[in-house]
Amino acid sequence: QVQLVESGGRLVQAGGNLTLSCTISGGTLSSYAMGWFRQAPGQEREFVASIIWSGTRRKEADSVKGRFIISRDNAKNTVYLQMNNLRPGDTAVYYCAAHRHPYGLGPSQGDFDYWGQGTEVTVSS
Repeated sequence: QVQLVESGGRLVQAGGNLTLSCTISGGTLSSYAMGWFRQAPGQEREFVASIIWSGTRRKEADSVKGRFIISRDNAKNTVYLQMNNLRPGDTAVYYCAAHRHPYGLGPSQGDFDYWGQGTEVTVSS
């Protein structure tokens, strides 16, 4: 059974940087395109970024384009989300997810079959 575990969330000041990690177990990371989503308090979960199995194509939400970078290391079974120049509006629980197709970039959440439990990021002003 595929399991995803996120880590790296913490409290950070506005303008700061943070890198989240997501490790897969029970499966091979290279079999999946991967995505990051987030859910702010009182809001719906939204797409952040995605990357195909090889890492050669990516997609980002407009709200994070130019600030967040998704990457992956299939040998380490880990996906990363590098977040730069963080804003209070980035405060949310961040989730990683595995797409049902290796070339899938979303952003429809329904196309992602496996989800982690989330890691909390709080950006203070």
